[in-house]
Amino acid sequence: MAHPHPIRFPSRAHFALKKNSLLLNLFLGLFGLGLLFVGGVLIWLMTIDIPSIAGFHDRKVAESTKIYDRTGEILLYDVHGTVRRTKVPFANISRNVKNATIAIEDAEFYSHLGIKPTAILRAILANIETGRFSQGGSTITQQVVKNTLLTSDKTITRKIKEWILAIRIEQILTKDEIFEIYLNESPYGGTIYGVEEAARYFFGKSSKDVTLAESAYIAALPQAPTYYSPFGNHRDALESRKNLVLLKMKEHTFITEEEY
Repeated sequence: MAHPHPIRFPSRAHFALKKNSLLLNLFLGLFGLGLLFVGGVLIWLMTIDIPSIAGFHDRKVAESTKIYDRTGEILLYDVHGTVRRTKVPFANISRNVKNATIAIEDAEFYSHLGIKPTAILRAILANIETGRFSQGGSTITQQVVKNTLLTSDKTITRKIKEWILAIRIEQILTKDEIFEIYLNESPYGGTIYGVEEAARYFFGKSSKDVTLAESAYIAALPQAPTYYSPFGNHRDALESRKNLVLLKMKEHTFITEEEY
């Protein structure tokens, strides 16, 4: 009687080799899909029309026409259309206004290159979680780009343009020049644009003369000028944000505990 052949079971090495082969194929497949995705994104980015920043520093910005009496001290008429704005040199703006704005809007302004990748990542995760494109992690430079070169549309394409232009702006302007544009052109409610006009409209004085508390109110407005308007229905929200500005100023050592 013939002896049956012994049954040979696959060895552990065989299973390990098969497992490694599957993992390798999976990795190669995912890698290939990743390359296709990246390639598609790059092709899409190449088709985006990016506004030119040539001559950005020399562009003309609309201002109000002010008529004073013969002494040059008393304002008789302020002629303006849809924009009330008075540009002032960076050196003529109160240090409190500058510090309050930096503290609440972009504490790392003088150290980043126009965008903050960590803030962008946090915003993307928050948008995914909420299912809405509501956050953008904007720096002061990005806000300058949005206010001067782009629209306020909340789209991915516009946000990518904003990131690219923010980096380019940082390459042609100094930080103080960028900050000066922001302070002179940001909206502060209604037809009011720029800290000088805001200081005159809300407090009846120049932006170089506002107090610490007044500076905190001014810095509180740009995030949502209509909502936080002192003439609106959200005075409590304005007070809370003003207090947050002061707290941020203290945390970033712009003011002392006593000043806070």
